[in-house]
Amino acid sequence: MKKVLVKPLSGRGRYLDNKIRIATVIGARPQFVKAACISRIIRTKYADKIEETVIHTGQHYDHGMSGVFFEELDIPEPEYNLGISSLSHGAMVGRMIEKLEQLFIKLKPDIVLLYGDTNSTLAGAISAVKLHIPAAHVEAGLRSFNNKMPEEINRILTDRISSLLFAPTETAVNNLKAEGFDNFSSKIVLSGDVMYDSYLFNKKRMKKPEIGLPGKFILATLHRPETTNDPEILKNCISAFRNSPLPVVLALHPGTQEKLKKYKIQISDGSLIIIPPVSYREMLYLLYKCRLVATDSGGLQKEAFWAGKHCVTLRNESEWVELEKNGFNAVSGYDLKTILKNMNNMLKKKPFNPADHDFYGKGKASEMIVKELLKFVKSERKNR
Repeated sequence: MKKVLVKPLSGRGRYLDNKIRIATVIGARPQFVKAACISRIIRTKYADKIEETVIHTGQHYDHGMSGVFFEELDIPEPEYNLGISSLSHGAMVGRMIEKLEQLFIKLKPDIVLLYGDTNSTLAGAISAVKLHIPAAHVEAGLRSFNNKMPEEINRILTDRISSLLFAPTETAVNNLKAEGFDNFSSKIVLSGDVMYDSYLFNKKRMKKPEIGLPGKFILATLHRPETTNDPEILKNCISAFRNSPLPVVLALHPGTQEKLKKYKIQISDGSLIIIPPVSYREMLYLLYKCRLVATDSGGLQKEAFWAGKHCVTLRNESEWVELEKNGFNAVSGYDLKTILKNMNNMLKKKPFNPADHDFYGKGKASEMIVKELLKFVKSERKNR
């Protein structure tokens, strides 16, 4: 994937047809998975009506965190890769806004499509709205109510300036209404969760990673700044893995690996098994095989549920309150004893059937979102 700042599209006939033009901004691996669902619907059902341009900010930049996802999930190769990564939050967002603004001026999209809660999401929203281009936010309305999380700030600001808000759950809709969004010009759509669409599509295509696995194990990930930037918190999480009731298979994020080295946290003994980052379909295989999930990831909490596995969330709160309320997820905080207690308690729970609980829609969120995008842009063009 070449790093290109700005290049004109050629031979696309953008001004010779009546297609709506969508600019999709992505930068982190969960966004690649979500974008794959909607891009697939556009290509297979609406190719005559929609032209999508995919822009990769470069926020997740190595092959294991980025390139493999495009290959595996059949996402169209991004027309642009801004190559912006490894900067502070302010510098990263500022650089992204600068480059995205250049692209949007050149591409003249009808709408900018954004996913989740990363720096790429916020930069895409600001760049679009400053140019009077409507933004659409997939996963709108999610709240942890913890403003110390960079993701919380990103999602709140993105929601506030977006024109279309695709809320994955009733809770997300209620969060938006509680914040007064009924009085704003944006439209709230209860779409269901595109990640559920992705899970249903890819679970039959799961792939065994080329690693040895214990017979029974706990699957773990750690990557959020509030987990990895504090040496005591990170040490507690790793200590819990090393002393867990079952072996822990930790898919190690590159940034987390750097912090473990920096803080000189021991990982070489006990129950902990370190593996490199895996692809999305390999992660689905690990979910299928594991007994329990321990993570600070928002997306993996839901994927654990869809795989019929209980989860221990290594945070002080979760956006997916329905999972916690119904006993599928235990939010443990960062205390070592509490993490171990929750691991033991969750391992004792009986298996469950996720199909008995309709929290995230019916797996048709992507098509609903595409239809709403079409409807919105057609209405905007009429009113110009």
